Amino acid sequence: MGADRRQSERVYVQLNARWEGVWARCEGHIVDLSATGCFVLTADRVKPKELIRVEIELPTEGWLYLWGEVVYRIEEMGFALRFTGVSDMEQAMLDLLLEFMREETSNTDAPAIAMK
Repeated sequence: MGADRRQSERVYVQLNARWEGVWARCEGHIVDLSATGCFVLTADRVKPKELIRVEIELPTEGWLYLWGEVVYRIEEMGFALRFTGVSDMEQAMLDLLLEFMREETSNTDAPAIAMK
């Protein structure tokens, strides 16, 4: 997947996540998040185009629940997920999470955002 295909601002994060696919319910960590998708670090197997339900632990309190389609998988590392069917409310919560994480990361003087 080339960098030219990414259309949304990416924020590098460390968020706990749970996900459920066709074959399993597993845990992992989200390390890259945007308004349209994320990358989940996990050794568990998924298949490209598989529909996944992901639960993202919010840094303040609670969970954000989203559906997505696996774009690609890197064996023993994780997978990229493109969010699908996001409601207006879910998108608003995701936008708030991204804003919060940008501010948190910029307060640590670490590079937080990658534009691709």
